[in-house]
Amino acid sequence: MASSGSERSAGEDVVARQAAEVAVELSEADRPRDRRRLAGALNGMARSAARAAGRGAGLARVGTGAAGRGAASLVSWLATQVVAMGPRLRVRDQATLRAQFPGCSDEEIAELLVERAARATAAVGGATGAWAALPVLPAFPAEVAAETLAVVGIEIKLVAELHEVYGVPAPGNAADRARAYIGAWANRRGVFMVPGGVLMVAGSPLARQLRRRLAARVRRSTFALSPLFTGAVAGAMLNRRETRRLGRDIRRDLRRRPVIGAGRVSGPPLSDPRD
Repeated sequence: MASSGSERSAGEDVVARQAAEVAVELSEADRPRDRRRLAGALNGMARSAARAAGRGAGLARVGTGAAGRGAASLVSWLATQVVAMGPRLRVRDQATLRAQFPGCSDEEIAELLVERAARATAAVGGATGAWAALPVLPAFPAEVAAETLAVVGIEIKLVAELHEVYGVPAPGNAADRARAYIGAWANRRGVFMVPGGVLMVAGSPLARQLRRRLAARVRRSTFALSPLFTGAVAGAMLNRRETRRLGRDIRRDLRRRPVIGAGRVSGPPLSDPRD
């Protein structure tokens, strides 16, 4: 039993690491890597997800069209992966971004970041949609999990770097900052702050909002699995539109330099969104 739990934990760590690597590479590339390489990376994530969650209650009980407990289990598993992925995302600070985009104003850099992120998530949606044309489709919902994590990773990195550009980075260590940016992504607003730091506890409204946002993201991911190549078009279009919308929402909020107050909530730091 202990060995099985250890193997599952190690497998899930691989999924979070792979998702972070894909998100960082696509976000920072001038041009997203070619579809074949991207599909291979996503397929590798899907296999890792199937191995990691297949031993437990995560993806194993979820099938095409599943609802209720199965879908809730998938969303909870994804939430755990997002929390694990967050600190692994490489975030460029304001000085680095200004050096990489010489001659650009902060507003121009922010616009470039949004457009690159939108292009990256569109590439993920297109590559996932191409799976539907393959003779053998990767095991659903593993490919949906892979696309969801890749897109969410790209968008959380975007949220973090927009905070850097506008000069309002989240405080704390890597884990604290990651939780802050995950919360900002879930709420489509600037970082939530309290006197003691970032607020995100198990069972809190913010944790529930993360699951709701992931559930909506999963529903969009399924469009990429439409027959033939219609899924590739739908996946790319939906991802590009949603990422641009997220970028607009975050930029609008950050221009006001928000510090969003909240009352103190007792409880342990969020370690497992299923709690």
